[in-house]
Amino acid sequence: MTGHTTGHTTGHTCLAVPVPALEEWVRERTAHYDQSFVSADPAFAHAHLTLLSPWVPAPSPADLRRVGDVLAEVGASTVTLTSVAVFADGLVHAVPEPDGPLRELTAALVEAFPAYPPYGGRYGEPTPHVTLDRVGPQVGLGSVRAALGDLLPAELVVDRVDLQWWGNDACRRLCTWPLGGAG
Repeated sequence: MTGHTTGHTTGHTCLAVPVPALEEWVRERTAHYDQSFVSADPAFAHAHLTLLSPWVPAPSPADLRRVGDVLAEVGASTVTLTSVAVFADGLVHAVPEPDGPLRELTAALVEAFPAYPPYGGRYGEPTPHVTLDRVGPQVGLGSVRAALGDLLPAELVVDRVDLQWWGNDACRRLCTWPLGGAG
C-alpha cells in the first residue's frame, strides 16, 4: 500500500481497478462534462473499473490494512474490454470479459466491508464495467463506438486496486495495493 488519506474535501472514496488503455479517452470525456473532475494527480485513474463506491468516507489505518489483507489473497488476472454497451439508465460502458475475476474481487471486498455495498446497493448485483459516457442528444452507442476507434478490444491486466478520492477539484489517488501481495 502506498499513498495517504488526509485532506478530504466534499466527495467520496472509491476502490477501483485502473484501466490505462482508456485513460486518455475517459479523461477527455470527463473534461467535456466537468473540468473539476479532471485530476492533477498523475497517479489518478479516470478510466477505471469500480469495485466499491462509495466506500468508507475517511478510512482508518485498520480499514486500509483490511483492504490490503483481502487483496493479498487475490491473484492478478487478465480481462479484455471487448465491446461497448448501454445500461437501462443510459450509461455507456466498456464490457470486460471474462468478468468473473472482477465479480470475485468485488465480492471479497463486500465480505470485508458489508456496510459498503457497491453503489450503496442501488443496483443489486453490480455489473463490472468501465464508464465511457451517457446517452444524450449527441451521444449514443454508435457515436461512442466510433469515437473509441481502435481502442477496443483492449487487454487489461488486473494487478492492483487503487483507493481514489472523487470530489470537485480534488480527485486523486490515496492508496494503491498490488493483488496477491506482490510489490
